[in-house]
Amino acid sequence: MKGVELVFLGTGGGRFITITQKRWTGGIRMIRESFQMHLDPGPGAVVRSIDAGLSPQKVKALLISHSHPDHYTDGEIFVEAMTGGMTRRRGTLIAPRSVLFGNDVCEASISKYHQSMVERIIEAKPDLRFSIDDVEIFTTRAVHSDPDAVGFRFTFPDIGDFSYTSDTEYFDGIGEYYRGTRLLILCVMRPRGAPWRGHMSSDDAVKIVGESNPERAIITHFGMKMFYSWPPKEATYIEKETGVPTVAATDGLRVKIGKEIDFTRSKGR
Repeated sequence: MKGVELVFLGTGGGRFITITQKRWTGGIRMIRESFQMHLDPGPGAVVRSIDAGLSPQKVKALLISHSHPDHYTDGEIFVEAMTGGMTRRRGTLIAPRSVLFGNDVCEASISKYHQSMVERIIEAKPDLRFSIDDVEIFTTRAVHSDPDAVGFRFTFPDIGDFSYTSDTEYFDGIGEYYRGTRLLILCVMRPRGAPWRGHMSSDDAVKIVGESNPERAIITHFGMKMFYSWPPKEATYIEKETGVPTVAATDGLRVKIGKEIDFTRSKGR
């Protein structure tokens, strides 16, 4: 397969969506011809992967943006899958200090035991650049209640790049991190007119999309207020305000990024 396929195994975020599972919270699987990566394996990530026919044991790299349960809960299970049931050192774990060691706000969310079995660990800090196979990964700054939170920008030699903001509020300069990216995935917790510190609303998304000018945008990681405000309506608002084609992700959405960016919606929510 040329390019990369993204599978949204969850489009929910925040405490009440996670508790109720009105939207799944399993993160995003990235499928490349030679390897797979999993981004933010929240609650249900393993089950949703298997239901989608995606073996956790095929994951070569695990990326966790910060130490909140809706982003890390299934992380240790994915480490066990990557390492053949903890029988051999294998795979790469990319995560910030809070996930690996804890900080003043959060406890570490991947145990020392599990970390000891990963072949390569990269502590993700803003403005760090590294590679996994032929994919260059750049970590972006986020402003969130976990002060070590980061976002990611992925660059592929054959298709260009896509980016993921993770949970963040708007701040001066955030658009520069994502300027010109082909596909921008934004964690938009709240609808317009309902700001929440440390998170993004549709109003914030308008500013970020306008500043970064991606080819296309996807909003995801919806909280309860966004869920009841109907995400497609918010996506339409963002598109109207920015001129950038924008869609609201649904559980099970598949996105193929090649010469074109193609969407295949599932029967998910």
